[in-house]
Amino acid sequence: MKLHHSATLVLSALAATVATAAPPASTLPLYVAQPLAGSSVMFGDFDVQQPLTAETGRMDNDPKQPNAVVEARRTTRETPGDALGLSWKDAWFSTLRVQSAPLDLRPYLAKGTVSFDLKVNELAGGGLNFRVDCGKDCERKVSDVIPARAAQGKGWQHLSYALSCFYRKGDDFSAVTTPFALDGTGKGDVEIANIRIDKAGKPNQTCPDYRTVSVTPSPLNESWSLDWWMPRHEEKLAEIARRKAAGERTELVFIGDSITHHWEKEQPELFKAFYGKYNALDLGYGGDRTENVLWRLQHGEIDGIDPKVAVLMIGTNNTGFRQEPPELLYAGIRRDIQEIRKHLPHTKILLLGIFPRGEKPDDTLRVLNEKVNAMLPTLADGKHVFFLNMNKAFLASDGTLSKDIMPDLLHPNAEGYKIWQREMQPELDRLMR
Repeated sequence: MKLHHSATLVLSALAATVATAAPPASTLPLYVAQPLAGSSVMFGDFDVQQPLTAETGRMDNDPKQPNAVVEARRTTRETPGDALGLSWKDAWFSTLRVQSAPLDLRPYLAKGTVSFDLKVNELAGGGLNFRVDCGKDCERKVSDVIPARAAQGKGWQHLSYALSCFYRKGDDFSAVTTPFALDGTGKGDVEIANIRIDKAGKPNQTCPDYRTVSVTPSPLNESWSLDWWMPRHEEKLAEIARRKAAGERTELVFIGDSITHHWEKEQPELFKAFYGKYNALDLGYGGDRTENVLWRLQHGEIDGIDPKVAVLMIGTNNTGFRQEPPELLYAGIRRDIQEIRKHLPHTKILLLGIFPRGEKPDDTLRVLNEKVNAMLPTLADGKHVFFLNMNKAFLASDGTLSKDIMPDLLHPNAEGYKIWQREMQPELDRLMR
């Protein structure tokens, strides 16, 4: 991956200023035939993880996912036990990670690589993420879905990523306790060996530029979205064409992620009762980030309609998936608004603050979203774009979020959607005039 010149200077300067008692090793062997001294191999799902202390291990005791099974094993690349295996099913997230004493990875940032050998045995219904943590409540990952599926049955492959793929400006790599993790989604079986960080390696894989990914149009290529995301897009294009042919006016359109998608998917009767009079169109897609919305907007999803109002709420998956810095998420939302204005110049845009998530006000992802929400009013001009933050209506006086409103602390239930409608309707009435 070619880094922007300024980013290269930042990484080089950071590495140059690290004071160490002795020069760092040219290679940090995280799992090369055995774990790094003092470290352990952990496996499990999102909530329950345990050490791999024997040749095989099984995790099937997560009360939140009673059907989930995650299995880890020591396997063979060249000699018995020199590789690790991970298989999973019915677990929306699984992981196999190296847990160590705090490691200072700063000397490796400028030109370092994370490399490993990977063997994909079965991944037709799954995907992979490779992860390096960057301090407390901080993680960075690179997604590998379509290429990993293509590697199924092709034996061992050597992959090497620039360590800068896992770095964001301001990250603290001085005391990393998870220097590498392989995370699985969907269903799969893989093996991995020779996991190492080299101070001056040669990457053979690329990664998105974190500074521009939120504004670079892309379909949602996740293991759990490939089967339905593009068909939903085609269905929406067909519905717009049908409405146009029938002379039906779409007065209101909702654009967003799963929180918007669930109006149609989980609360269709409420959606019809509240917004049927506008012949509203739901363009929410579970899992979408700003770049996925941008792709859809550029591929016909709001062509052929002329609504009075477009309601936009997007961004919680930018923070949830990659803990995106607020200024970059803000840029993605701004770019989506620009694209809506391009296709619907006469439509008023009602931009909503990203809904609260997490139980408490100091939840890491909620804090990120709130930083973005504080920036969003600058996108409203009071003529074409209007901003509404209704988040206080979902929260208790102490800022906590109740599962009675959002059972998973992210998606509203029926009561949550009623609050949304109640809080938004006065502004919607004004804009619909």
